[in-house]
Amino acid sequence: MSTDTPGIDPLLALRAPQDPACDVFLTGTVFLDIIFTGLDSAPVRGTESWARGMGSSPGGVANMATALARLGLHTSLAAAFGDDHYGEYCWDALEQGEGIDLSMSRTVPGWHSPVTVSMAYEGERTMVSHGHEAPAPSAVPGQAGAGPTETAPTTAPDPAFPQCPPRARAAIASLVPGRSEPWVATAARHGALIFADVGWDETGRWDLDALPDLAHCEAFLPNAAEAMRYTRTDCPRAAAHALAERVPLAVVTLGAEGAYAVDGRTGAAAQVPAIEVEALDPTGAGDVFVAGFVTGTLADWPLADRLAFAGLTAALSVQEFGGSLSAPGWAEIAAWWQRIRTLDDQDPTALERYAFLEELLPTTARAWPLRRAVPTIGFRQ
Repeated sequence: MSTDTPGIDPLLALRAPQDPACDVFLTGTVFLDIIFTGLDSAPVRGTESWARGMGSSPGGVANMATALARLGLHTSLAAAFGDDHYGEYCWDALEQGEGIDLSMSRTVPGWHSPVTVSMAYEGERTMVSHGHEAPAPSAVPGQAGAGPTETAPTTAPDPAFPQCPPRARAAIASLVPGRSEPWVATAARHGALIFADVGWDETGRWDLDALPDLAHCEAFLPNAAEAMRYTRTDCPRAAAHALAERVPLAVVTLGAEGAYAVDGRTGAAAQVPAIEVEALDPTGAGDVFVAGFVTGTLADWPLADRLAFAGLTAALSVQEFGGSLSAPGWAEIAAWWQRIRTLDDQDPTALERYAFLEELLPTTARAWPLRRAVPTIGFRQ
């Protein structure tokens, strides 16, 4: 994490002594991401391609965990880590570099870390991944996992199914058709707001009733194609209103058109257009969007401000390469806000949409653009 990122706490005014120590809990698979950049085209079979740049970072669920932590939220991650050098690097990068709580995570002896190689070119990326499911230990819910140099005890909880997640303000789940995760109901019962996304339904059923954990959700954030299929509608906005009958907050991402949200409790709706940027690599942009929306929701911002902030953080992320590498912190947001107001061709009305940032951001910021990428796994001191 950048050492000069301003220490902004978006929830500072809302914190009370009885609040949980954890703001957001999430679980999933951590990959080691190796990102090749500066490719002019896709690799050609039978040839060798040279990339002008390379970065490495924790990926997978680490993308969202990093995005949350960089926005000042106290983040707890439950994941399995290999006991190879890749696993040690990812653990250190997340715990020491980003300040993420890994007490619910564990190191698995003899298990190698999942790896993704991503090649970015022409504004898109192609990925090749490899990994095996982590073996599950005998679970005793609620006990902490092992550190990166320890042997995982047989009493460590399986991070893929944390029966007793830490008390938190919010938790983020990825819904899978036909599957229920018991920890989601537990987290909701203990007061956490559940935010959920969903992947492509390979079964082709697109049945909301096949997402049992949706009943525990505060917010559901599918993309437009997913939302329309699940609601049998031909318009993303109609889909959002239909989803708002099932969850308190329905947020549908519209790609280049931004995002549209409906508050099912009040019926209020909001749409914020996307920020036009030169997209270098979209990896992790959806994760960053969710992190921005969670931040704004926990900070109790108006719905339109939450959408604007989520869209801004996602836009900043696609201007850099990599997933967690590109997640913006407050330094990047402050630098963007300082710079964008100096450009002559900006629409004053569009700028007004982000005026709420004034009260949050520091008065000084680093020069734009900012870079975070590290080219290697790590240098020896």
